[in-house]
Amino acid sequence: MDSTTNALNWFEIPALDIERSKKFYETIFDIEMTLMDMGDEKLALFPFEPGTGKASGAIATGEYHKPSDKGTFVYLNANPTMDNVLAKVEAAGGKILQPKFSIGENGFVAYIQDTEGSVVGIHSMR
Repeated sequence: MDSTTNALNWFEIPALDIERSKKFYETIFDIEMTLMDMGDEKLALFPFEPGTGKASGAIATGEYHKPSDKGTFVYLNANPTMDNVLAKVEAAGGKILQPKFSIGENGFVAYIQDTEGSVVGIHSMR
């Protein structure tokens, strides 16, 4: 890996109930996610365009996917502003753990807990 390579290639947010988790993320981000079976695992894919070099990921169920508020931490893109996303979190069944706060010239961050118990960061420039 060098400075021209994305440090993040793919991420998976653990879930117990793929449909419930899919609905949560679709609701707060106003997106459609695609379901996919991969062996014994089920995935709900965040929107992406293959071949662009942009990192993406999925919600995943399976033997090694256990929701937790500890461990690897991902930040999901809520540009241009996270206000609309945060306004939907609790109604969609999640919790806002840390409201929006400034990280200086790098924008803003908030921490949410999804319907499965996983904690993720939300990032936007405004």
